[in-house]
Amino acid sequence: MRTWVSGRLLADPDAPALAARDHGVTVGDGVFEVVKVVHGRLFAPGLHLERLVRSARGLGLPDPDPDEVRRGMAAVLEGEVPPFARLRITWTGGLAPLGTHRGDGQPTLTVVTAPVDPWPETATVSTVPWPRNERGALAGLKTTSYGENVRALAHAHERGSSEAVFANLRGHLCEGTGTNVFYVVDGELRTPTLASGCLAGVTRRLVLEWYGATEVDEPIEVVTRAASEVFLTSSTRDVQGVRRWDDRQLDAPGPITTQARQVWHEREGELFESP
Repeated sequence: MRTWVSGRLLADPDAPALAARDHGVTVGDGVFEVVKVVHGRLFAPGLHLERLVRSARGLGLPDPDPDEVRRGMAAVLEGEVPPFARLRITWTGGLAPLGTHRGDGQPTLTVVTAPVDPWPETATVSTVPWPRNERGALAGLKTTSYGENVRALAHAHERGSSEAVFANLRGHLCEGTGTNVFYVVDGELRTPTLASGCLAGVTRRLVLEWYGATEVDEPIEVVTRAASEVFLTSSTRDVQGVRRWDDRQLDAPGPITTQARQVWHEREGELFESP
């Protein structure tokens, strides 16, 4: 693991690096991205940097400098790196008073990389009782305010599932704690629209471009009761079939999931870059 904070690589990656009054620490005022790293090469870093800027603007933070972020990414990937790793970029509000309002200090940029085990071929999912607010100020932004996700994932783990999925306030399917959801009904691959409040996932976007799916918002019961296949997407999962949703068993990976995953593996090499 390597850690880079505001222009310097730490000798000890676990050494204290953020001020106790950083607004990202005190109130979760920050945004982040996770980039897949395979044999030292970054997957789609440009798309992740674009979304980092969009999230920062949505939260009202200054734009991060993409060149500075890339310097941080290069620094943590120097030398020998594990075959499969996760690189996280975090942009927080910087020094601020101990309250909700921001200070006038510079934001803090942190880049960290660490090895990660590849995800299994399939996942299990539980629906959680707490809805996403698709009309909230943070809807669709990748912010560090992840307490809701932490609670939801713990709820799913208590029920023997590896991922939790939210409906939104309208009762429509929204997203997982760190995933977008695709599902098959009557042979048609579908996924919620961004108006559902789900994150505009990089992998979601590429599956739509490379394989195709219908974007539609409909009650979560359509998925839990009628879907013949479900798969999850994320930056490190790629395309992962779902073999159980709550108490319902599913074909996983089903034929459409298998096709989508095959297309993914054929195309993903186009977007790997050296740091």
